[in-house]
Amino acid sequence: MGNQIVKYGNVFGFAGAFCALLIGSGFATGQEVMQYFVSYGYWGVAGALTVLILFLYVGREFMEVGYNEKFGNGNDIYIYYGGKYIGGFYDYFSIIFLFMSYFIMVSGAGSTLEQYYGLEKNIGCTAMALVVALTVVLGLSRIVQIIGKIGPAKAGLFIIIGLYGIIFFFDEIPGANAAVPALVESGRLLQASPHWFFAALSYVGFCMLWLGAFLASLGKISNSAKEAKLGATYGAILFCVALLIVMFGLMAVLVVWDVAGTQVPSLLLAEAMSPHMATVFSIIIVLGVYSAAVPLLWTVVQRLAKQGTKKYMGLTFGLAALGAVIAILIPFAKLVNFVYVLNGYVGIFLLILMIVKKFRNRAASR
Repeated sequence: MGNQIVKYGNVFGFAGAFCALLIGSGFATGQEVMQYFVSYGYWGVAGALTVLILFLYVGREFMEVGYNEKFGNGNDIYIYYGGKYIGGFYDYFSIIFLFMSYFIMVSGAGSTLEQYYGLEKNIGCTAMALVVALTVVLGLSRIVQIIGKIGPAKAGLFIIIGLYGIIFFFDEIPGANAAVPALVESGRLLQASPHWFFAALSYVGFCMLWLGAFLASLGKISNSAKEAKLGATYGAILFCVALLIVMFGLMAVLVVWDVAGTQVPSLLLAEAMSPHMATVFSIIIVLGVYSAAVPLLWTVVQRLAKQGTKKYMGLTFGLAALGAVIAILIPFAKLVNFVYVLNGYVGIFLLILMIVKKFRNRAASR
C-alpha cells in the first residue's frame, strides 16, 4: 500500500510549484499570452486546449518517472528518454536554455518596475537577481515550500484580473479578434508562429525544458506515484484555466487600451480595473517572476555543482549576476520572442522521445 500514499499538502505544494514555474515573467507580464495565444484571435482557445492536453501528459509523466527512477540528478531524465547521445544533448542544451529563461525572468522584473514605478531597469534587474540567488542557496525543499504557496496565489489573481477585463469589456472582444491580423502584420503584435497549432506545440516545447528536470526532482521526493501525478494534474489544470481567462481579458482591452505595443500588457489590464489594483498587480508580477526564476536558476546550478558546497554558492551568485547583466542590455519583448520560440521546437522533439519511450516500455512489459 506504500505506493498509494497521498498527502494532499504535498499534492497542492507540487501543483503550486508547477504553476509558480510556468507563471514567470513571460506569462505575468502578458507577453507570452499575447504572442502565443492572443495573436491568433479565437484560434488561441484551440491553442490553449492543446497546451492543456499536452501538459497533462508531460507533467504526469515527468513526475511519475522521477518517482520511479529516483534520479541522482534531475537532468538524468533526458538520458532516460533519449539515451547517451540524444539525451546528453538535451542535458546540456536544457542547461543553456534554462539559464536564458532565467535572465528573461530578471528582464521582466526590471521592465515591470521601470514601466510602472519609473525605476531604472538596471536597479530592478540587479535586485531581482540578488533575491533569487539568496533563495537558491537554501536548496530544493525550501524552494518548494516558498514557491508552492506563491503559485496558486498568482494564478488566482490573474484569474480575477482576466475576469474583470472579460466582464467589463466583453463587447470589445469581437473587435479585437478582427483587429488581430492587422496588428500582427504591422509588427505591433508579435506572433510565435504563423499557425496557432505550431505556436501551441512550441509553447509546450519550451515549457517542457523548464519542467523536465524540476518535476523529476519533485517526483523523487513524492510519497507515491499517485501523489506525484495528482500534483502535476492539478497544476496543469489550474495553469491552463488562468491562461484562457487572461487571454480573453487581454483581448477585451487589446484595442480600447492599445496594449499591443507595450512591454507589460497585463499592467494595462490591471489599470483598467483600478489604479490601486495596478499597484498590487505590479507586485504580483514581480513575485511571479521571482517564483519562476528561482527553480530555473536552481536547476542550472544543481547540474553543475553539489548543493551546499562553496562551488554551488559561487556559481549561484556568479550566474545570477551574469543573467542580470544580459537582462539589462536586451529589450524584454525581443528576448521572449527569440528565446522561447527557438527553443520551443527543440523541446517538442523531447515529447516525441517521451511517447516512443512509453510505447517501448509497454511493449517490454508485455
